[in-house]
Amino acid sequence: MFTNPSNIRFTLRQLQYFSTVARTGQISSAATESHVTQSTMTAAIAELERVLGRVLFERSRSGVSLTHQGHLFLQHAAAVLEAANDAARDPFRDQSEVAGTLHLAASYTVLGYFLLPYIAKFQKLHPRVQIIPIEHDRAHIESSVSAGDLELALALTSNMLEPRRFERLVLSRSRRQLWVASGHPLAELAQVSLTDVTAYPYILPMVDEGDAAAMRYWEQAKLHPVSWLRTSSMEAVREMVALGLGVTVLSDMVYRPWSLEGRRIHTVPLKNSIPPMETGLIWLKGKPLSPVAQAFRSYLVSISRQSVP
Repeated sequence: MFTNPSNIRFTLRQLQYFSTVARTGQISSAATESHVTQSTMTAAIAELERVLGRVLFERSRSGVSLTHQGHLFLQHAAAVLEAANDAARDPFRDQSEVAGTLHLAASYTVLGYFLLPYIAKFQKLHPRVQIIPIEHDRAHIESSVSAGDLELALALTSNMLEPRRFERLVLSRSRRQLWVASGHPLAELAQVSLTDVTAYPYILPMVDEGDAAAMRYWEQAKLHPVSWLRTSSMEAVREMVALGLGVTVLSDMVYRPWSLEGRRIHTVPLKNSIPPMETGLIWLKGKPLSPVAQAFRSYLVSISRQSVP
């Protein structure tokens, strides 16, 4: 069904509902988070699809996932909501007087899947600031901040061994779900347990201590998959899952519904209580921050207040 662009009308609230459903993968969870009834959320999404003339979500017993058109629209929705949030935070912002350079360390996952859009938005607000992102692993990040070589860093704080050594600001918590191929026996279940998963080869991503994080909850459950497959490439993880060579449990932050070859990947919620992947900003206790670092930290504080449950 084709919709004339000049006739398309939607509200910020509809975009907020749509973005929340896309992030949670569940109409019911999105409704609870938005403090509305499930029927209200369902009706809002249906009306948005009607107005746009496109199906934005695929429905299954385990929840909903974005269609290709839904992913495209999510990018526009995110841009509109970010602009609205900026206006709400400071509607009469003057030209920023903050100037300088900030070297900002982040791990592979945080840099590639989380941080870069915030750097770009911050530099638009502060055109005289240059933020230089540096990729390091968690251990290197912690030692550099401890030594005073870096003022600020972003890391997977859920992986930190001694988090109390630093001041921390939690920026996001991303739930972990099972990834399976289209047509996989577990794909249409409403929920799965780790016991269900043991019958299939399990893919361990050797990135950002993903293997260590996975082993913690497998050991806690006292279970063991039929075999382990290891790779340091996230794209290899996606392709292996999409081809049905194995399954894995990873966070929504790194989830994409298609492999590079265009094969479909589905997510299924877990019955087991598995901690979310937590991303946070860290800095050294008791050490004053430069004006640039203070400004960037304040910006992330404003972002976290809206996004961290």
